[in-house]
Amino acid sequence: MKYRSEYESPLGTIVLGADEDALCGLWFADQKYAESTLAEAVSAERTVFDLARAWLDGYFQGKKELPQIPLKLTGTPYQVRVWEALRTIPYGTVLTYGELAAALNSSPRAIGSAVGRNPVSLIIPCHRVIGKNGQLTGYAGGLARKEYLLKMEAGFRILEIDGKEKQEALC
Repeated sequence: MKYRSEYESPLGTIVLGADEDALCGLWFADQKYAESTLAEAVSAERTVFDLARAWLDGYFQGKKELPQIPLKLTGTPYQVRVWEALRTIPYGTVLTYGELAAALNSSPRAIGSAVGRNPVSLIIPCHRVIGKNGQLTGYAGGLARKEYLLKMEAGFRILEIDGKEKQEALC
């Protein structure tokens, strides 16, 4: 059986999906492929959702030491290999699709396709993969969210003032 819950983040509603034992999905509610593995899920509270909420609370507070969450990744062997590689990208660091492709002996296009199908956004940090020359590209949750996350991880607090973003360095 699959279970569903929601979390309200600074970037909008996040949908959480789980089975009996592990988190199998975490998407922004309006992102591409959201809830793709949750057909006929029921709303319920699960211990894994408590862990995921604690992880998300800590992440959005800028903490780098976060609880471990059991994950169940559903995808092709290639996709899972790419997602596992994404998990090794440190907080506040970015790689290009080309760099990731070279590390995995693959092509940037194939990497982009697998990254775009990441079922557990944020925990598997696909937002840390950028285009060549530092371009922000290819985030299923939207480029504005990707930019926000990267700025947050880089040590900037993002403030909304009169509908315009202002960045303030954190010391």
